Amino acid sequence: MTLPAKWTAQEPWTDEQVIARVLSGDAPVFELLMRRHNERVYRAVRSILKDEAEAEDTMQAAYLHAFAHLGEFEARATFATWLTRIAVHEALARKKRGLRTAPDEGAFDLLETRGRGPEEETSDRERRAILTRAIDALPEHFRIVFILRQVQELSIEETSRVLGLREETVKTRLHRARALLRRTLLEQLEPQGVLPFHAPRCDRVVAGVLRRIAA
Repeated sequence: MTLPAKWTAQEPWTDEQVIARVLSGDAPVFELLMRRHNERVYRAVRSILKDEAEAEDTMQAAYLHAFAHLGEFEARATFATWLTRIAVHEALARKKRGLRTAPDEGAFDLLETRGRGPEEETSDRERRAILTRAIDALPEHFRIVFILRQVQELSIEETSRVLGLREETVKTRLHRARALLRRTLLEQLEPQGVLPFHAPRCDRVVAGVLRRIAA
């Protein structure tokens, strides 16, 4: 079988099939798992650290941990849930160690606005900036639940597994996060557009992990 020059999230294998290939010695196929789950992992990590450079470093550390322990994945939860839990734990550990967690000004100024007029682009930037600042201002235990559940669209069950919380606790924190965000006109904005994970960042994270795996 000839391998493509760069894996994409559209390859027709399930996560479990990709994992089996990696465990059988086909390590480069791990790139497919990264590209498939990069946005989810980024949003989870970024919701904790609130720093772009630190988020990318944490993503790489989480992927390397997942790669090293891939044989321990038992499919009792989805791979996405298992991976997100690793990323969340890595981010929380880094924050506890006192690494950079200050907000990065202008972190979300890069928007996918091709085909939009200047006024629409400005409006998009302003709307997303308002919502992003509001989310960053949430207490951490509310913020991460909101990102995983509302932005990333994990189920209540998946969110509770990732964070190790009771489902009722997830529901309560999500409700309180929404109430706080209403103060910044949340109902007028689309939360799915927050924390975009653009292609250059995706390539950078994937390349960093693959270099370290190869070494």
